[in-house]
Amino acid sequence: MTRSPSPLRPFFGTVFVPAAIFGIGQGAGAPVIALVARDLGASVAVAGLIVAAVGLGAVIGDLPAGRLVAKFGERRSILGGSALGAAGVLIALFSVTPWMLAIGALMTGLANAVWGLARQSYLAEAVPIEARARAMSAFAAMWRLGFFVGPLLGAGVIWLVGVRGGFAIQLVGILVSGWLMARVPDIPRSDAAGSVRTHATLPSILKQHRRMLVTLGSGSLLMGAARASREAVVPLWAAHIGLDAAQISLVFAVGAAFDLACSYPAGRLMDKSGRRFVAVPSLLLLGVAYTLFPLTHSFSTILAVAVVMGVGNGFGNGVIMTLGADIAPPATRAEFLAAWRLTHDTGMFAGPFAIGALAVAVPLGGAIVALGASAMLGSALLYRYIPRYVPWPLKPVIVEEGAALAHTR
Repeated sequence: MTRSPSPLRPFFGTVFVPAAIFGIGQGAGAPVIALVARDLGASVAVAGLIVAAVGLGAVIGDLPAGRLVAKFGERRSILGGSALGAAGVLIALFSVTPWMLAIGALMTGLANAVWGLARQSYLAEAVPIEARARAMSAFAAMWRLGFFVGPLLGAGVIWLVGVRGGFAIQLVGILVSGWLMARVPDIPRSDAAGSVRTHATLPSILKQHRRMLVTLGSGSLLMGAARASREAVVPLWAAHIGLDAAQISLVFAVGAAFDLACSYPAGRLMDKSGRRFVAVPSLLLLGVAYTLFPLTHSFSTILAVAVVMGVGNGFGNGVIMTLGADIAPPATRAEFLAAWRLTHDTGMFAGPFAIGALAVAVPLGGAIVALGASAMLGSALLYRYIPRYVPWPLKPVIVEEGAALAHTR
């Protein structure tokens, strides 16, 4: 008896490999932004703002990205996003002032929004619904694998040519991944009745789906905040208890390994048992980990909490993308996904800033515990508002009161 091919195999060379290459570029470029800013004379505070410009660009770019993908399709949007990202990296590579570097960082964030939405929209259209969560989780895992490898590759190039070598790796990653992904043909879209899809304005999308975006979107925002804040909380608290740079790097590496290992199993669980079965425990684990952080006092204890955090974050990989694909109306999929991504990206941008703001008024440990509480609140919101599928997963779905109708193929 022959084994049926995996439904994800056709996307390996056109989606998953490009995601890994793109992640390598981002992983190589991200650590050097602050270093280049400091070399250009920026203060620590200004360097932090320049780093945040990438996230700000993603937030600003989310909504127009939906309109672009709906109008021009995934292929041309990816080409345009790659061109914009390459231009941003070139500006950063040859920047002579901190603000020139900030413009380059902002442009790369805008490009990331277009690129990310186009890839998510393509998977939502092309992958069978029974494999959708595995596809989204595999996509997220490949990107994280690249982001894990990127700093290692970048370190070698930086040793040879200097700190801006990280930007050179990022430029190559954007161009190669964009070329690979752009080979994918656009998929003709139609709604359930077979009619040609329509275009929607941003105000109409926000008005029509406002309840979904406020309720389930709040859970998405809090998940984004919890996930992004790890990159601020781990080094700040580790330094607070006296760990050195090498130990902090090891904590990150171990957490990242567990994060990566849990990504694809999470997708299989979501396809088998539903989105809530994975999303809620993921955010609960992050909340527990943040709550435990102020109790750590040594390398071994912080490493144990980092493992819990890595497992929680790993199981969250692909959750938000999968939910977005589930609830997006087929007739206006790209526009809705743009509004949906904005909830999560806003949280990823706001979370680290909230940690810094709270730490001014309360001890660092108190700020971290507050973040843990917000993550637990997010898990409650996801439990309440994630659509309930009955039966799972091939029939039309029935959605709980308070959530908009989710469509299946």
